[in-house]
Formats: sequence, structure tokens, C-alpha cells
Amino acid sequence: MNAWWVAPVMAEYESARATFSWRRERSRLAGLPGGGVNIGYEAVDRHLREGHGERDALRCVARDGSLRTVSFAGLAGDSSRFAHVLEQLGVGRGERVFILLGRRYELYAIVLGALRAGRVVCPLLTALGPGPVASHMKLGNARALVTTRELYEREVAPVRSRLPHLRHVLLLDPGGAPPRGTLSFHALTDGAPSAYTVGPTDPAEPALLHFTRGTTGPPKCAVHVHEAVLAHHVTAAYALDLHEGDVFWCTADPGWVTGTSYGIVAPLTHGVTTIVDEGGFAPDRWYGILADQHVTVWYTTPGALRGLMRAAPRGGVRPAARHDLSSLRSLASVGEPLSPEAVHWGREALGTPVHDTWWQTETGAVMLANFPADPVRPGSMGRPMPGVEAAVLACGEDGRAVVDDGRVRVLREPDAQGELALRAGWPSMFRGYLHEPRRHESCFADGWYLTGDLVSRDADDWFWFVGRADSGSAASGPWAARTTSSGPPGVSGAAGP
Repeated sequence: MNAWWVAPVMAEYESARATFSWRRERSRLAGLPGGGVNIGYEAVDRHLREGHGERDALRCVARDGSLRTVSFAGLAGDSSRFAHVLEQLGVGRGERVFILLGRRYELYAIVLGALRAGRVVCPLLTALGPGPVASHMKLGNARALVTTRELYEREVAPVRSRLPHLRHVLLLDPGGAPPRGTLSFHALTDGAPSAYTVGPTDPAEPALLHFTRGTTGPPKCAVHVHEAVLAHHVTAAYALDLHEGDVFWCTADPGWVTGTSYGIVAPLTHGVTTIVDEGGFAPDRWYGILADQHVTVWYTTPGALRGLMRAAPRGGVRPAARHDLSSLRSLASVGEPLSPEAVHWGREALGTPVHDTWWQTETGAVMLANFPADPVRPGSMGRPMPGVEAAVLACGEDGRAVVDDGRVRVLREPDAQGELALRAGWPSMFRGYLHEPRRHESCFADGWYLTGDLVSRDADDWFWFVGRADSGSAASGPWAARTTSSGPPGVSGAAGP
């Protein structure tokens, strides 16, 4: 195992839970001058204010392997230019800015610029196709879209007539004169000011939209608010063990909630250097990035780890052995249950075991984890984050929690199986499904958020995944996307703006 040259942020779990306070953790955020919280300010402006503008914010590895490094000052300048462009175009505060781009530097500047300007951001996966793109943008009342010419002509132009609220389409690479009905992104941003003052932002203001398909029913659009940044920041420290000076890589596409919460927001709030890989999965490429960029903390998926394992002969360590991975201190996984084999392989091939984490699109941040200071329990989802209360609820024949006269029954005996529930109220909990208040409200009972996942909890309070309550079987699937959920009691089910 690689040497631990820094102590874990959370050295002892029980004492951390006993003394944890969201209010106290809130004091670790910079906060806006005059009050309020803004995700973009926490990710960008605070570092300039604290004198760290020249630190590396992003290292962007192009498809050809070339490297572009951007400081926090550079990121502040580029995101400021986009914030000004939104104002010049008349995109109002609270209106929706959709982004259809692959992993590239501009996406990060656009997301942060829109958040700093108080606009609501929705990154989309580039592989969606015209139909889903149209349905997502229509449901989200997209006012502006930033994409490339290729993606626009393939995914958006055929369905633009179905998007009555879309007023502005900005193309990063128009290739000459922009097509009719579009604008050149760089022509607008090149002349915009490089400084921007973040205005007052209520912590409950909508900030992010994330679509999640679930296992049944049509896609849902979860609304997250600026206050979510508190959970992003805390969980990145406790579950991922981010320290000052770390080099962090999250392999998730920002079109997924993981790629936004932990690929953009969380590491930048800590001021650590974040890797952006524009290329696709390839074992030697990924090992090369880990080695060449001296990645210290890595957040990836079981699917990616299986791909790396398949590239090794009969479960061995090659080609990992061809690269110096001694910088890698912490490795975590998200997206679906992690097999014990992957945990052991990580220890042998990468020098550190894989720490599984569990959360959903609706939770906005990690809720359960195998924490870095603890010995990993292979196959376990882990234990609840400090500040998060989890329980196993008694279920009926349909596999869902039984709600009797508005009350549920918590199963306290070890190894009993039931539906995983979380006590409502953590900062990153989504505030509704857009335009679907009943769907939102249906997922709360007796003060608990009902996750739809069947689990058991052992005598030591570690949780173990059993299956999805709505799948009809114990077959597992991506945790971050397989949800049936909603916002907290006391929060309007009108689902945001």
C-alpha cells in the first residue's frame, strides 16, 4: 500500500459523528460579502480573495496528450467573461443555461460563470441524441445553450422547433459564419470584461438541474440549490480525503451529477488541482495521466475499474506496473455496487484499496462511504456521513417502505433487510422535481427520504446493498441514476423556478 504522508481528514469516525455540526461546517465556507452563498464564488472567487489566484485550478489533458494548465485567476477571468455575456444577451437571473459539451476546459468556465451570475445550469450528456436533448431542454425551459457546431447540427438543429423558450445558441467552434440562429461563443466572450462581482445569492436559490431516468417512469429533473455547496465541500474532505496540495481526478462526465458535484464543484472549493481528460477510456492513457500528473486522489466507477482489470492478464497488475503510481493516496468508487474483487485488485495493482461510496442524483452528495481512515469492508456501501442519519425501514410485498397513517417503522435488528431511508435536511438534498410536485412529495414519509434501494445493516452499522425496490429483482444498477426521490418536508414541491 502507498505510504500515507498526511493524516486522514476524518481520523476517527465515531467522534466525528458525535461532534459534527452543519452550522459549524458552514463557517468553513467563504460566504458572500454581505451574506449568502454562491457555488461559483466558493469555487473561484474565494481563492483570489485569499491570495491563491496563481494556484493551478485545472490541468486539461487534450485527446492528443497535450496539456493546458489554468490557474484560479485564469478560471476567474474566463468565467467572468461568460457571466457578462449572459447579462448582455438578456438571460435573466434564475433562467436556465444548458451545456452540451464533452469534457473540455470551456465547459468548466461556462458552468462556473453561469453559477456566479445566478443562472441555473444544466449540463447534458453528449450521447443523448436529438429526442432526449429536446425533451430535457423543453422540460427545463432552456433559455440559452452552449455547444459545438457538430453537436448542434446533429443533436439540436433537427429539434429546435420544439424548443420555444430557447433564445440563444452559442457555438464554441462555428467554423466560419455561425449557422442561422446561432452565435459565436468566442466572438462574444473575447471582448467581455475579465472581472465580475458575484451578486447577493440566497442559499435556497436554484443553481443546478440534473436529469435522472430511474428504473421506472419518464426522466425526472432534480433541482439543486446553492446551499448544496456545503455538502459538496464537506463530503469531499471526509469521504474523498481532499487536502491542500492534492491533485484530484474525477472521471465522470459533467452530464452526470457526479461529474458536476465532484468533477467541478467540490475539488475547486478546496482549492486543489483538478484533472480534466478530454479523451475516452483507455488503460494506458489513464495510467499515464495518473502517473504523469501525480494524481493523489482518484474518484472513478466500478465499470472503469473492471475495464482496467480486464486489461491485466488473469487479474494481474500489468499494465499498471509500467507506471509510477506512488503519488496515488486515495481511490474511491461511485455509480454501482463495487465487487470485493475490485477492492483487492486496487490494493495489489494501484497500491491502495478502492473505497466504495453511495449516493444518488437527488442526494446531491455522498451519503454513505467506506472512509479513508477505516479498513475497507469489501462489498459494503459503507457508513453514513457525519451529519447524515440513515435507517432501514420495514417493507411490504412490493419492496417499498410501509407507510401506515403517515408513519414508518425503523428496523433496528442487525441484518434485517428493508428500504434505505435518509433523515431529510442535509444541505445538498434536491428541492424538487421540475414541474412534478406530486412525484416529488411521494418520496417522503415521516421525515425520511425514501431512496428505493433495498439494504441491510450489520451489527456495526455498516450498510450492504441488496437491490432496487422497484426493479423486481436484486440486480444492481448505477446508484447515482437509479432513484425514486424528492425534496425535504417543508420545502415546496413546486420544484424550483
